[in-house]
Amino acid sequence: MISQSSLKHLRIPFSFFLFPVFLFALAFTPNLNGSRLLWVFIALHLFLYPSSNGYNSYFDKDEESIGGLKHPPKVTSDLYWLSLVFFMIAIAIGWTINFSIAIMILVYGLVSMAYSHPIIRIKKYPWLSWFIAGLFQGYFTFAIAYAGVSNLNYEVLFKPHVYIPGLLTSLMLWATYPLTQVYQHGEDSRRGDRTLSLLLGIKGTFLFSSIFLLLTGLGYVWFFINRNQEESMWLFLVAMAPVMIYFFVWFNFVRVNSEKYASYSWVMGMNLVAACMLNIFFIYYFFENTQIHQALGY
Repeated sequence: MISQSSLKHLRIPFSFFLFPVFLFALAFTPNLNGSRLLWVFIALHLFLYPSSNGYNSYFDKDEESIGGLKHPPKVTSDLYWLSLVFFMIAIAIGWTINFSIAIMILVYGLVSMAYSHPIIRIKKYPWLSWFIAGLFQGYFTFAIAYAGVSNLNYEVLFKPHVYIPGLLTSLMLWATYPLTQVYQHGEDSRRGDRTLSLLLGIKGTFLFSSIFLLLTGLGYVWFFINRNQEESMWLFLVAMAPVMIYFFVWFNFVRVNSEKYASYSWVMGMNLVAACMLNIFFIYYFFENTQIHQALGY
């Protein structure tokens, strides 16, 4: 029997925060198909990400707040098997598209398992875990969405029109990922996980993220200018403005009282503002870049 605790630890609503990567990939897919689009979305956001969340929760056994759960319930044994079932379903959905998509989903899932499994536990290595989390939740997921919706294979990973925008999504995740760890220093230390935020310290984390947020902004500006999409560039900067305002207001509070403001609530607020603004922008960019609205007669 599936426990209520296990369902909560899947954290399905948390997939919303990774939705911008999927939307950005849609803007470049050369062979859009409504059915494949729906199935790739379901595979990633309703099964693969929740599987990763549940598997990670099972081995972490957090007692303090985690992403999407301010008060995580106690982990039960069925969560392990439930996360694996969700993983198998994600692979099976990928297989209905083509073999390469199934393999890419398999690779993502195995890397996610290695991130938290006690035998390997990439999470305890600060720089490696930061790099892998950003690479796979950004560039690799971008490639899965691009290939899945267009019924292409793994070779898209090595195409410039995929890896350049894909790495831009990773750059943004590399900027924000350490911020999601600032309220977990105590629990991470007790568990022996030396996260990047723990290594840098709270204020160091904010300085590090501010540098990478600047690099992210410059990267996207270059990308849109290179594609002669100045209007998209300005709208991207407008979309990022509330995110940056939130970040610097939060940073100012943290400088005054890091114990109070390096908190779960502020992290989730940052995630929510960023996800909402980027989802809005990438929905616009999808219609603008594909010109699908003209094909639909709008």
